[in-house]
Amino acid sequence: MNNNDIVYVTGHQHPDTDSIASAIAYAFFKKTQGVRAVPCRLGKLNSETKYLLKRFGFEEPMFLEDARKTLAEIEIDPPLAVRHDATIQEAIDLLIKNKRRLLAVLDDDNHLCGVVTKSDLASVGFGDTAQGIASLKETPISYISKTISGTTIYDDPDTHINGKVSIIAHSESGLEKYDVKDRIVIVGNDSAAQIQLIEKGAGALIIVWAEEVQEDVVEKARQLHCPIILSGHGTMNTSRYIYFAPPVRLVMTKKSTTFFDHELVEDASKKMARTRFSSFPVVNDDNELVGYVGRYHVMNYENKKIILVDHNEFAQSVKAIEKAKVLEVLDHHRINDFSSDQPVQFRNEIIGSTATIITKIFRENQLPIQANLAGLLLGAVLSDTLMFESPTCTQVDIDQANYLAAMANLDIEEFGRQMFTESSNIEEKSISELMNQDIKYYEIGAFRTMVSQITAPSLEFFRGRDMEIQHDLDVLTKKKGLDLCVLAISGIMDRGSIFFASGDKAKWVMEAFPNKDGEMHSLQEGVLSRKKQIVPMVTEAISRYA
Repeated sequence: MNNNDIVYVTGHQHPDTDSIASAIAYAFFKKTQGVRAVPCRLGKLNSETKYLLKRFGFEEPMFLEDARKTLAEIEIDPPLAVRHDATIQEAIDLLIKNKRRLLAVLDDDNHLCGVVTKSDLASVGFGDTAQGIASLKETPISYISKTISGTTIYDDPDTHINGKVSIIAHSESGLEKYDVKDRIVIVGNDSAAQIQLIEKGAGALIIVWAEEVQEDVVEKARQLHCPIILSGHGTMNTSRYIYFAPPVRLVMTKKSTTFFDHELVEDASKKMARTRFSSFPVVNDDNELVGYVGRYHVMNYENKKIILVDHNEFAQSVKAIEKAKVLEVLDHHRINDFSSDQPVQFRNEIIGSTATIITKIFRENQLPIQANLAGLLLGAVLSDTLMFESPTCTQVDIDQANYLAAMANLDIEEFGRQMFTESSNIEEKSISELMNQDIKYYEIGAFRTMVSQITAPSLEFFRGRDMEIQHDLDVLTKKKGLDLCVLAISGIMDRGSIFFASGDKAKWVMEAFPNKDGEMHSLQEGVLSRKKQIVPMVTEAISRYA
């Protein structure tokens, strides 16, 4: 699968219902156009959104952590590997067959324990003989036998092999001049010589140019613990291949540059630049091999392709959004810091909900909206327009909501009451949790500002809790390192909001929401919209003093 074809459709951080519903619906629309679109979220879902997803049978969208790609999200080479107990020859054969320069080595639990390269294996044939001797000393007879295409005539649990190899050639002086003690001895089809070598303390015999071994030779081998192999090759090739019999774990590199599949491609690329290798193992968190990444994989990769819905400000979007390829924007908020180095399809309308825009797109393209999707979009419109009470609500929102209600076979008033009642569950959450459900960040003047909005069926639950609310808001402001934090608690049935503020500039902002005589945090009637009312009022208050 080519992950470069995937398009991620995402709403803003701290997602609300409009953000999630719009991502799901627009991803569905793009799929009808042959686009591999995936709906995403940038944070935890609030109770209202969870209620609607469950009611209409939608799964929670995937969490999009970063606009940059990880190694798991690009094409890499398949996870070809060799076991640590495989012979060097088997590793060489695998490298040659698959045209690889590097091979991962796995332990008994299939975890990465090392790597071998062509250079590592070449050193077996061209390197210091001391390395070959040390490796053969640790090599089982069965490994030697299969590497030289041999037949094990006799093996012994009490071997005494020092790793040195001798090739015996007959001479007038016979075998007297040969020191064969504990050595692997390559010898021809001469049973007398074979017995004599065993008696001289040979560690193992490899017999060439023979089809069988005399029984008296085998018996002598049993007595003196000397394994015997019939080689499938002549003297020259047997002497060559024997050094490729040790297990690959004896020549592998245990510490090598390895990447986790969750690492960012751009970070991996920087690490690669500091090494001489061209290919590297990639493992998961369980240290299991998932493939190999090479320099050619990271040279021309692209970061994620993204469609933004219900926002256009990079500060509210996914991490590293400036490095992504933004294809489209669908929004109903102000246009603030959006920029692009390429043409972008940008649709921004002065209406109450992005879900309204999505509904219009379906209708403009004469695509039917399934009942469950219509119900989800209707919930988003009612949520963002506060049952048409928000000043951001337009006749377009109302018209599209009526259409969605017909498609979903729902009564708007009844459905709206159910949604706000069932999903509010305010009593089950702390003030701090409620504050963090729906927050947005703004750069207002030189100040980093956050506006949190709690939407409830009524304000009754919050009455008399002013000190608790202010304390939790102060803690949140300090924790986030903000210059100003504004909390709006909006009651749908009250048709207005009460306000709290924290930070050095709190006094400035509270002037925008004056209290009535003898009251604290008076109801600001008709003030319900963060976008159209609250943020502009906060901005105006700051501008008077800043």
